[in-house]
Amino acid sequence: MTQARSNPTPPNLQSFFERRAVRLLPGRDKRVRGGYPWIAARDMTMDAGVKALPPGLVVDIADAGGRPFATAMLNPNSRIAGRVLGLEPGLQLDVAFLTQRIERALNRRETLVAVPFYRLVHAEADGLPGLIVDRYGDVVVIQTNAAGMELAIPALIEALNATIAPRVIVARNDSPARTLEGLPRENKLLKGALDGPVEVIENGVRYLADLMGGQKTGWFFDQRDNHAYMAGLSKGRTVLDLYTYAGGFALACAVSGAKQVTAVDRSEGSLALAAKAAALNGVAERVTFVRAEAFAEMERLAESNERFGVVIADPPPFVRSHADLAAGAKGYRKMARLAAALVEPGGYLFAASCSHNIDAARFKDETERGVKAAGRIGRIIHAAGAAPDHPVHPALPESAYLKALVLQLD
Repeated sequence: MTQARSNPTPPNLQSFFERRAVRLLPGRDKRVRGGYPWIAARDMTMDAGVKALPPGLVVDIADAGGRPFATAMLNPNSRIAGRVLGLEPGLQLDVAFLTQRIERALNRRETLVAVPFYRLVHAEADGLPGLIVDRYGDVVVIQTNAAGMELAIPALIEALNATIAPRVIVARNDSPARTLEGLPRENKLLKGALDGPVEVIENGVRYLADLMGGQKTGWFFDQRDNHAYMAGLSKGRTVLDLYTYAGGFALACAVSGAKQVTAVDRSEGSLALAAKAAALNGVAERVTFVRAEAFAEMERLAESNERFGVVIADPPPFVRSHADLAAGAKGYRKMARLAAALVEPGGYLFAASCSHNIDAARFKDETERGVKAAGRIGRIIHAAGAAPDHPVHPALPESAYLKALVLQLD
């Protein structure tokens, strides 16, 4: 059993610094006033005084004439130097503020999801930039990807205790985004104790998630609705689930009546969790787990003339930055080509991308090119994004990162 370590409260930077107003350059306030939640360093008056301020300080944002009109978390060392907390000056990133924003987010989730397993806070879209909170019943995982939110962790713990009173709070702060903010990458317990994986209930299916060592925060709540959609197409069919992780699609399909499911992943630990969950759901005899690299396994299956009624390809991001776009786009095209070749006539192909650096139109184009290269024709019957507990900020296209296509192939 892992116990939470003592984590002394960091000093309150606001008590050492007079409330500052950081000016924007002429004309640069319009985008912020219009709702855009990020302020680039190039849009600020970056004088020596501003550059000397510590990362994470909450400041007022003023127009070029010196009139404050917003509040933001400042990080003069980051490309995103300001993360807007609200379009009014004088806001405080304290327990009261966090509690109010979390309560609003909680009300939305309780309307959208029937069980307490969901993304509770989705960063900018929930008015808490740089903060992710995922709920697993009475266990909560937080991820702070901004210096200001990192400093607010003690207040965040109090706010979570006041709203949902979790038994355990885990900090999964291993995201690459933290490096851009000058923050260390680490995972630790902030409250309570964990004794192994936790159970996740989704669409009536039981899963197991490793919150300390698994991908993301331990589970992919963003695919909830897509799990259900593909499960509905799988009844009586054979299914190939590539990049299965802890069995998200595979077990949903098996529980919904798939004839046989093959789940592929290169992580032995993830497959072990998925196998345990298959037993929990009483479908172990209909799910085969294969440890392999997805592209190599698709090529092997094609050489063996294997075909499936449903093929699912939900990979990790191929385009982690704009510099990766060309290579990543080719990766999605190749994935679609290899996967399409394994779909039996009249069957279904699911292809997804969680890379925000490739837009929906480019992903669709690369998928269609891959299907055509496989010598297959068909039609798109469904296009989707993330589940609604992952809302999209209307001014921030990056928050619409997940793209999914379902094609029926002749």
